[in-house]
Amino acid sequence: MATVNFLFRSTKDKACLNVRLLYRHNDKDYVFGAKTKYEVDKEYWKKHHKKNSRDIIVTNKQTEVNAELNKIQNHILKAFNSVEPENVDKDWLQTQVDLYYNPPKEEKIIPKNLINYIDFYIEYRKHELKDTSVKKFKVIKHKLQRLEKYRKKPILIKDINDSFKNEFVDYLKKQSYSQNTMQRELVFIKTFCKHARFLGLETHPQLDSLRLDRQKVEKVYLTFEELEKIEKIDKSKLTESLENAKDWLIISCYTGQRISDFLRFTHEMVRMEKGKYLIEFTQKKTGKLMTVPLHPKVIEILGKRDGKFPKPISDQKYNNYIKTVAELAEINQLVHGSKKVETKPKSGIYRKRVGLYKKFELVSSHIGRRSFATNFYGSIPTSYLIYVTGHSTEALFLSYIGKSNKDIAMELTKYF
Repeated sequence: MATVNFLFRSTKDKACLNVRLLYRHNDKDYVFGAKTKYEVDKEYWKKHHKKNSRDIIVTNKQTEVNAELNKIQNHILKAFNSVEPENVDKDWLQTQVDLYYNPPKEEKIIPKNLINYIDFYIEYRKHELKDTSVKKFKVIKHKLQRLEKYRKKPILIKDINDSFKNEFVDYLKKQSYSQNTMQRELVFIKTFCKHARFLGLETHPQLDSLRLDRQKVEKVYLTFEELEKIEKIDKSKLTESLENAKDWLIISCYTGQRISDFLRFTHEMVRMEKGKYLIEFTQKKTGKLMTVPLHPKVIEILGKRDGKFPKPISDQKYNNYIKTVAELAEINQLVHGSKKVETKPKSGIYRKRVGLYKKFELVSSHIGRRSFATNFYGSIPTSYLIYVTGHSTEALFLSYIGKSNKDIAMELTKYF
């Protein structure tokens, strides 16, 4: 049977205690020592083993010291009882003391339930994910929670297969979600599952082959002619708020930036270099430092505002105002597109629906970036446009502005 005791072995007035492990094995006695990190006074240690001390300070200190030493002792004895005595030596004892102070971190249990895994995934990649991504993932999680309640059984990662895909699609169709919403969220679900597989969890053999087609939706943008109509709206029809939003809309269409960036533009970001106006800012979504030349249309707006950008407004107000601006500009031809509509009268539930709408109804904050990319495609080298819009590849850029293989082939005919 092993025993543990503690010694004060230093010549200093205050030092860390040594621990000693004693045991007998195969008729031979063994004694090994190691150093703890528990520090006591030399004078106190002389009184530590004194029983029934009348000094209340010493008694209290004994209680405190014994509590810590008992923890160290129990830790060592538990470790000793789990190994063969032949494997115990001085280094082993010191390792156990070190582990007492720095215990190995317990590995987090990886959830096998898809809903729980989404939270795990967000935590695992918390230093990489943007707030917008986290928000999207939580929306998917809430939908899956409702599906799990509906199906009355858990959604396991290993069961994400073609059968689940059909179940997922059927459920979301009943909730009036669009085809493209379902397609996008299935891609995210596959991403969660592939990440789980990377960490060693079982996934279904069908996972990689799961596909859902996107519904083709016309890419709505404002042409140069329509932008000119917006610029020429009778000022008597515009309130100060609408005039402000109109200017932001023009700026967005000639800078090609996301709403999260252009609504943050300030005159301090603008500088002149070699007679040209540039704006420098950091994209919120990508964290990329951008330097973009200002189009004369933007400079014109700054000129009428004493060199300043329009007043900042919320995303929601901007979206509402620019629809009114486009309506005042009589941009009302019928076009195919998608917009959020109420699923049932007074239901308060809105879903995206593809249909034929008046164009001003489809004007939203994203239209500026797409208008810039589409209007200048063919007149500005694509590599420059991609730099401004921030697309990672030319293929993504062309898809973004709705260029098909046939469109690209027709562009090529100009060079034959």
